Amino acid sequence: MTSFLLINPLSGSYSRALLDEILSSLQGVGILPACLTVTGPEDARRACARIEAECENPLVIIAGGDGTVNAVVNALSPGCATLAVLPLGTANVLALELGISTVADGIARIARGSTRPLAVGLIEGEGGLSRRFLLMAGIGLDGDIVRGVRTWEKRLFKKGAYLVSALRCLLAWRRGRFSLLADGRALECHSVVICNGARYGGDWILMPGADISEPMLDLFCITAESRWSWLRVVTSILAGRPCRPGDVTLLRAGQVEVGGDRAIQLDGDYLGQAPVRVSTIAGFARIIV
Repeated sequence: MTSFLLINPLSGSYSRALLDEILSSLQGVGILPACLTVTGPEDARRACARIEAECENPLVIIAGGDGTVNAVVNALSPGCATLAVLPLGTANVLALELGISTVADGIARIARGSTRPLAVGLIEGEGGLSRRFLLMAGIGLDGDIVRGVRTWEKRLFKKGAYLVSALRCLLAWRRGRFSLLADGRALECHSVVICNGARYGGDWILMPGADISEPMLDLFCITAESRWSWLRVVTSILAGRPCRPGDVTLLRAGQVEVGGDRAIQLDGDYLGQAPVRVSTIAGFARIIV
């Protein structure tokens, strides 16, 4: 199988020495990848266009964080590649979802070659909006928090920048609900996290039954709209306890329609505003596990 290493030199743990170590370790297990740099969506589009022009069934090894993986997934054609992940980012939630603890562990898994199907989420909206996501789409407060993260805060505080933004959102609290239709079931939500995987923001398990191999979406719908209800929800998540039924409704669906005008984040990056439609792409790729 022809292989490519897509690496993001802006990732949190990148260094030239680490790149040399990755290439040496891959060569040690018989993999000699072409190395391409990916720092954002434009680089990802160029790299994936080259990959698809050169071979039909490539092994694409992504060395970076969740944002880098998202950029590659949005640039690849469905059904053509086997993906592998080497965690170099700040949170690396997808790697945690797959149980990959280190770069060395990721390379050992590539050498073994075990794979699973990968389903990805698809969000579509007005003006031709169409984006894929691997982990989650957060709409409402979740989107407001990501939209409010300032670049210099992220450089300085890393994941702590999201907490700073969350505190600002708590002070300037926005009440009100929007409509949601999940496989025909109507609900009014203050916020929703539409999950393709079980984890959220790190190693917190938000939706234990979610599986990135299944073409289904798990919805964590926050129906209570007071800031105190939100604090109860967050406290329960951090403690690993079930949330109060009056605060949260859990759903599973294949198709979701979200109304209103609330902010949206995809895999930790701000996307825009509702209304949107959310669905899945089954069998988007194989992924090394």
